[in-house]
Amino acid sequence: MNVDFSKYSDGLVPAIIQDAITSKVLMLGFMNADAIEQTRQSGKVSFYSRSKQRLWTKGETSGNYLNVKSIVMDCDRDTLLILANPVGPVCHSGNDTCFNENNKRDFYPKELERIISSRLKTTSADSYTSKLVSSGIHKVAQKVGEEAIELVIEAMKHDDDLFLNEAADLLFHYTILLKARGYSTSDVSDILEKRHLKSIGK
Repeated sequence: MNVDFSKYSDGLVPAIIQDAITSKVLMLGFMNADAIEQTRQSGKVSFYSRSKQRLWTKGETSGNYLNVKSIVMDCDRDTLLILANPVGPVCHSGNDTCFNENNKRDFYPKELERIISSRLKTTSADSYTSKLVSSGIHKVAQKVGEEAIELVIEAMKHDDDLFLNEAADLLFHYTILLKARGYSTSDVSDILEKRHLKSIGK
């Protein structure tokens, strides 16, 4: 890894730490060549502390280590992106990230679409999604209609749990319908964005 440390007067390069699973940015630290080498050898993220003037491994006191999955450079070779799996909270304040965010993966829509796509590639009799789509587009569309009606009915009542579960069912089947027709939620988002830009005169 040919990192260009000469870009900065202190010889340190910024290292962005991103969760390998959730894609949330966890923190920013600084590294010199020794910190990079120690990180690669130990499998745990180490930095160079400008205040302590020494190498330090994230979690060496708290036990909340950052287990490395990959290290890549940017196009100018002066910034690192490290994908890692955190063990516990990352911030010294006890927060999940140093940016006060919950380190939680946004399940919908991309993850849901990925799962549905994988189910559509199987012919397993145990896959509800596969069986539904194989029964024909009219069956999928009909199911979306049924779920929409059930959601409307629950919206008139006062059982929040049932209402949210029906909303989840509709979202699930709506996504199946999009995938069955060869589209994704991104295609729908593009249309909504264009409508919005048109409404504000852009």
